[in-house]
Amino acid sequence: MSTHNPLKHPKPLSAAARLIAQKNIGHYEEYAASYYEGTKDHDVRQNIDALLRAIRAPAPLHILDFGCGPGRDLQTFTKLGHRAIGLEGSEEAARIARSISGCEVLVQDFFNLDLPKQHFDGVFANAALFHIPKEVLPQVLRDLWSCLKPGGILFSSNPRGNNEEQWFGERFGLYHDLEGWRTYMRQANFMEIEHYYRPSGLPFEQQPWLASVWVKS
Repeated sequence: MSTHNPLKHPKPLSAAARLIAQKNIGHYEEYAASYYEGTKDHDVRQNIDALLRAIRAPAPLHILDFGCGPGRDLQTFTKLGHRAIGLEGSEEAARIARSISGCEVLVQDFFNLDLPKQHFDGVFANAALFHIPKEVLPQVLRDLWSCLKPGGILFSSNPRGNNEEQWFGERFGLYHDLEGWRTYMRQANFMEIEHYYRPSGLPFEQQPWLASVWVKS
C-alpha cells in the first residue's frame, strides 16, 4: 500500500479530471489549518454511529477514514477503541491529522487509490466522495469495495442536489440525489442498508446532506 501518491495518475484521466484533482487538493492544502479550526467541533456522531452499528465484525474494528481532513473523526474512532487509518489528498491536512490523532494517515489522490484488498471492516466517507466527478467515481467506488472485507460497510455523506457537477470557488462537487447515488453504489456492488438526511429534525428543504450506509455484496 502506497502512503503517498498525490497528483500521480497511472490510470488514464481526462484533462478535466486532472484539473479537478489539482484544484481540490490545492484548496485543502492551503486551508487545512482553517478547516481544522472551523470543523473540529462539528457533531457528526450520528454518522459515526450509523457506520459502526452496521458492522457485524468484532471490535476493535479496522476503519478507513476516507478524506479524513485534519483528523477530527480519527480521534473519535480511536477514543472508541478502534484502529483507524486516515486517507487525505492534502499533505498539510494529513500532517495535522497525524499530530492530533496519533493515527496513520495516507496521502493519496482520491482518483488514484492504492489500498490493500479486503483489509477494512468499514470505510467512513464523510463529506468526501462528492468531490469525485462522474468520470472517475465508478473506479473510486470499486477501489473502496475492494479494500473492504466481505460484508464490510461503507458510509457516505454528501451534499445533495440534482446530480449536477459544478465548481464552488476552487472546489469541484458532484451533487447527487438519492436515486442518482443509489445507481452508482449499486453498480459498484454495494447494497443499501439505510439512508437519512441531515441535520435531523428539520424540514427536508433545510437538510442539505444525504447520508447513506452500504454493505459490500
